[in-house]
Amino acid sequence: MDTLADIRPLLAQAVPWTLVLFRVAGVFIAAPMLASSMIPTRYRALMSAVIAAGLFPLVGPDLKVPADMDLFGLLPLVAGEALIGFSIGAIGMLPLLGMEFAGSIAGHQMGFGLARVYSPETDSDSEILGQILFYVGFGVYVALGGVEIMFTTLASSFKGIPLGEMGAGRAPLDLYLGVFSAGFDMAIRVAAPITGIVLLVAIALGVMSKTVPQINIMTVGFTFKIVGGIVMLILSLYAAASAASDVMAPMFNELAAWAAGAR
Repeated sequence: MDTLADIRPLLAQAVPWTLVLFRVAGVFIAAPMLASSMIPTRYRALMSAVIAAGLFPLVGPDLKVPADMDLFGLLPLVAGEALIGFSIGAIGMLPLLGMEFAGSIAGHQMGFGLARVYSPETDSDSEILGQILFYVGFGVYVALGGVEIMFTTLASSFKGIPLGEMGAGRAPLDLYLGVFSAGFDMAIRVAAPITGIVLLVAIALGVMSKTVPQINIMTVGFTFKIVGGIVMLILSLYAAASAASDVMAPMFNELAAWAAGAR
């Protein structure tokens, strides 16, 4: 009986700590680098538990758990907390996916559509140029302090959205759609120089095929498209990084404002 009395205060905090854990775990499901398949699942689970233990003394005691709380009453709360963390991570991942999409557009025009490699960050296959531009965007993400911002945004979300108060009306749908739209626009801007030079090469080869029909345009064309596309990719890397920064910097501010309850 004495042992039960000793652990009763810990049991009273089990539900709040579980909610904190699931909010933290949601970030590790979708956030760049944190959700990478190169990090074993058990390590991500351990990091989630450690971070939740560090945040719990600041936010956990604010939740008053009803005495008759059961498993079915806990499930909606757990789902809501996981949705908060997942939203933070997923919104942070959108600009990087936009960069990967830009590489897919450009690579398809250059003839790299069949050359696919495994991407450990997204746990899927992607085109070569798509993965190159993804890591360009990831470099910008790290340079802007994206990993630290994810954690600070997560910590501030406990004040803006207290435990157990996440509802469908508070989901950041407008923010998600805004970042998605900005990421799509960025993908078109990043891919435009490469697709433009490929188009010019195709026009030049078309003229050449009419004036010098002896040349095998199909054989020569692939080489010129690839060389022209790679050269333009190298020349436009700085502009691509700037385009990614233009999307990520406002996204971090808006995400922090939503997590803090300012919008």
